Amino acid sequence: MTNLISKKSSRNFLMLAATVIAFAACTKSDSNACVNTGVVTTAEITQIQTYLSSKGITATQDSRGFFYQIVGPGYGSNFPTIASSVTAKYKGSLSNGTIFDSTVTGATATFPLSNVILGWQYGVPLIKKGGVINLYLPASLGYGCNANGSIPANSMLIFNVEVVNY
Repeated sequence: MTNLISKKSSRNFLMLAATVIAFAACTKSDSNACVNTGVVTTAEITQIQTYLSSKGITATQDSRGFFYQIVGPGYGSNFPTIASSVTAKYKGSLSNGTIFDSTVTGATATFPLSNVILGWQYGVPLIKKGGVINLYLPASLGYGCNANGSIPANSMLIFNVEVVNY
């Protein structure tokens, strides 16, 4: 009888150990899951600086980790805010020149600024109505480690944005 109890205990112990290992494996792979934190890394800043330098572009670095050029500041005394619904003309491209999104020539798009990527939330309020800005965004302020349509994961994004209204 003692042998039977020992064998059952050993078998239960092995089943318990296998279950724990299986859960631990799941937890380990889950910790490697894609998490977009919005925190820009030094490597991303270096990537943008290298790109700008290679193209002979002079841009201003924002403290939040993106770069920009104000082509035209716009007019009026107010800037859009995160609570604004913005009407804009824009073109988005990858660093290799591939255009992944744009408004049709002459057309506009309207959206709540709070519903777009962080890079737009930070960059668009730098210009007023009628203003134009070029944004050079690290992946962390774009789609991060997620692919989005034709945009590969971890892509630097380049936008030319004209704020038509807000």
